[in-house]
Amino acid sequence: MTTPSSTLHTCPACGLLCDDIAASAITSQTLSCERAARFYARPVPATPPQVCGQAVSLTAAIDAAARLLQQAHAPLIAGCSTDVHGARALVSLARHTHATVTHLNAASTLRNMQVLQHRGWQTTTLTEVRNRCDVLLLVGTDVVSHNPRFFERVIWVDEAMFTAPQVRQIIYIGPQHLNTQPGTAPDGRAPHHVVCEASAIPAVVSALRAFILERPVTQPEVAGVPLETLQALAQTLKAAHYATLAWVAKDLHDVHADLTIETLCETVAALNQQSRAMGLPLGGSDGDTSVNYAHTWLQGVIPQAPELANHDALVWVNSFSPQQSPPLFDGPTLVLGPADAVLSSPPAVFIPIATPGLDSAGQQFRVDGSVTLPLSAVTATAQPTLSEIVARLVSALEGVRA
Repeated sequence: MTTPSSTLHTCPACGLLCDDIAASAITSQTLSCERAARFYARPVPATPPQVCGQAVSLTAAIDAAARLLQQAHAPLIAGCSTDVHGARALVSLARHTHATVTHLNAASTLRNMQVLQHRGWQTTTLTEVRNRCDVLLLVGTDVVSHNPRFFERVIWVDEAMFTAPQVRQIIYIGPQHLNTQPGTAPDGRAPHHVVCEASAIPAVVSALRAFILERPVTQPEVAGVPLETLQALAQTLKAAHYATLAWVAKDLHDVHADLTIETLCETVAALNQQSRAMGLPLGGSDGDTSVNYAHTWLQGVIPQAPELANHDALVWVNSFSPQQSPPLFDGPTLVLGPADAVLSSPPAVFIPIATPGLDSAGQQFRVDGSVTLPLSAVTATAQPTLSEIVARLVSALEGVRA
């Protein structure tokens, strides 16, 4: 059984992992971040394990899950919304069951990882941005949709080591609907917004890179953006002491999203020929950074995005997003999720687990990958952790085989 801590807590509701969450703010629900408020307001009901919708003992549920996995020839462990410890446990389960592992965000994560694998990149950390960035370019995203406290925690800070935060320049490239209000400086300066359709971002970014490399662009405008605007932006980036080009892979939906990220990384490399610039992939949710790192360390490859139809059993693991139901699947489904998980229909087996950072301790990688932060329980629970359930599952599988 996990008991809550009275110290400051780290919030796993997004990839920023804000570590200044006071227990009193959680209790009184006076949190400034809507994501954090929703996370800490989640109920922790005492829900029993279930087999085909019927309540059973934990031992019976473990045995049923072991039989399900024993009979499967090509199981898929999906969702994988968990922390580092849970990710390590799932790799162990995959090895025992010859399962494939994927994540809720595998498709968007792959957009970043493929660029890193094929071309390499120069990226920075949140701390470096906080201390050095003087020009921030946000491409295709407002960031706050994913990381609500980004500007509060990283940009509009009281002081920085190597720059004056209050004079930072904020520039957006993307659709009109982006929430640019958080980019407004403390003195009231509005951010600059280069408006273009989401589908035009690849062309606009390519033209910007061309100007930075001083290559000719012949047409008078690019996707409705005047060349003079892109020329001025290129000069701003070249004149910066520490330009930061940020994006969220989830917000780049175009078929050429990976090429957009590659172009941004090549733009960073071009800027670094004469000045200083870095890339900053943001977002991060459902423990995707932690799962990606843990899986890569232990398996040697990053999680892919396989077709569900190629598998005959589904293990759906979801600690952080209870509203996200398992995908429609013709075969048997084992759900390992919180007691408040939303299920459209009873799975073959449902085993409730504790949620790291809410009712159990844990460990999570921040979205920039530079640090891991501990997660502590804020409420008591009798639910087992994912690692505990997987350990019992592995033991039961070995018993079935014997």
